[in-house]
This record gives sequence, C-alpha cells and structure tokens, in this order.
Amino acid sequence: MEKLLIPESPLQLKPVEFKERELYREPLLSVEKANTNPFIEANTKSVSLSHLKKDCTIPVFSKDNEITISHNQFIETSINAAIEALSVSLSQPEVRISHQIKGRTPDALHIPTNELLDHQRTIYYERMAWIARIPSITETIGGNELNLTIGGVRAYNQENLYSKKTHEKFKFFIGFQNMVCCNLCISTDGYRRELKTDNTDDLFAKVFETIQSYNSDQQLELMSNLNKHVISDRQFAQLIGRSKLYQYLPKAEKASLPNLLLTDSQFNTIAKDYYEDESFCRNESGDISMWKVYNLFTGANKSSYIDSFLDRNENAFAFAEGVSKAINGDSDYRWFLS
Repeated sequence: MEKLLIPESPLQLKPVEFKERELYREPLLSVEKANTNPFIEANTKSVSLSHLKKDCTIPVFSKDNEITISHNQFIETSINAAIEALSVSLSQPEVRISHQIKGRTPDALHIPTNELLDHQRTIYYERMAWIARIPSITETIGGNELNLTIGGVRAYNQENLYSKKTHEKFKFFIGFQNMVCCNLCISTDGYRRELKTDNTDDLFAKVFETIQSYNSDQQLELMSNLNKHVISDRQFAQLIGRSKLYQYLPKAEKASLPNLLLTDSQFNTIAKDYYEDESFCRNESGDISMWKVYNLFTGANKSSYIDSFLDRNENAFAFAEGVSKAINGDSDYRWFLS
C-alpha cells in the first residue's frame, strides 16, 4: 500500500501506512471549557453538534433526491482527518449557524402554524461555520496566546439544490486562533477557498492533504514580523482613509491595487477600536504595531456573514502583511500609506 508522510508534530514528518477506514465515523474529542467569546458574530447563533445531528433535516438535490453532505458530517469528517494527520486530540467544535430554513412533516400540511407540534416542524440551517482547537499546539506573539485551530464553512446558498447531485462546495482552513479575543488568523497557505467533493471519503482526503501541506512555522514567522513593524497615528489615519476611499475608486484604478475585502463599515469599527479596544488599541504616543492592526482587522471581520467570513479573514492577513512591507516602501500596498 502507498505510504504517505504525515506530521508527527507541526515540524516533523514520519512515514505511516494510510489505514483502511470506515466511510464515516464519529471522532473522539477532548473535553474543553467552552469559550464565551464567539469567533464570529454577525447574525449567527451558537448550536451544538448534537443539535445538528439529531434535530435538523438534511437537504437533497431535488431532481434526483440524492442527499447532500450534512453539516455534522463535514465537521466530523474534517476532525477525523486532523486527528489522523496530526496524531492529536481536538476540542469540542464550536458551531455557529444562520439563515434557518423551516418546514413541516407531510402529516402537518393543513395544520395552522400556531398549532404545530414539535415533531411536525423541520429545520435546517442554510449557513454554518465551525472551529475546533488543538489544545496541545500553542504559540505566543505580542503577549497573545495562539492556539492551532481548524475549521470551515458550509453555505447551501452556494449550491444549486434544484439540480441533480453534483460536487458540493466547502471552505476549510487550518491556522491559529488568538485566545485573547478569539479572532482567527488564517493565511493562504492553510486555506481552501473552494473544496469540491461529492462524498465524505473524498472530503476526508482533501482535508487531510490541506493539513499535511500547511506550514505552521511560516505563518507564525509572518505574524511575528507584524509585531516588529509599527506605524504612527498619522500613518494609521492615512491607512483608514485610503481604505475607505478604496471602496469607491473607479473600476480601472481599483484593479491596479491589491484586493481589499473588508467593508467601509468594518473600517469604521477598526477606527473606533484603535482608541477603545482593551487589547489592541494604540499606545500612549499614538503608535500601533501591525500585529495589533491585524487583530483590529480580524476583530472587525466578526461582523461578516458566514459565507464571506473566511475569505475576508484570509484577505485581512495578506493586507496586513502588505501594509507592513509598505512601511519600508517595498510593496504594492504603498498606495494605502501614501
């Protein structure tokens, strides 16, 4: 059987046999105290993995009645892949959902809504985001504890459920979570923006591959470099002003600049938190490190809807890294500080 290299730790590799496994199984998870600070806010609410498994129906492709991969299967298959790839235990997943889709059982077709019994109601959630931490792998940057974390997003609004069964789309990442504020730190290296699959076996393999190819040392080094670069209050004001102007640039002019996904209202939040955030505000002289600026970006991104949340988070890291290089005038991001 073909041998694969998987990490014994984030930095070491060893050859192992890729064992035959069941098509799908429930992962064994460590017990960890739930975090009260959510990783995403917007219009989401917290639910348990058990609720997804026991109380929610599973959408189908309407033309052939083939079932989709459920939210809980996505979560558990990904966690299984992480356990096998890293040989570590993971925390219980934190799950956030939005856009509840309601229905009713066939025997309740003619019953008034206010008379429906619980067993006659059906629900599922159009959008779902989740994370699970790896408690044994931590690092510290700028006095902030970071925890290696995996997670993903599933949004049924990005599927055509009125067709026959085809490949379904998922977003998956491996990166870090800042435990001071629970903001996620996601780089391009650990992010699969569109993971397409039509079964859990293939999903497992693609998540496994993403985890295996991720370089945690590289991301940690890049984030540490952010902490070494500082901008003045004038430069910060210029950055905010230019970023807000960016939203309204002519199409041709905007195309010549690096992509920026954070919105105008999110930059309002960043400007406010520059003065008021307890952990990432300016210092007494008005200066602020790019590590703090980056965390202001990821904090403001918590107001994003689930389906755009991870894309903006990854973009925030690229933007902070680019602006950090622009301080010395050697980046495509110079426009934002000029």
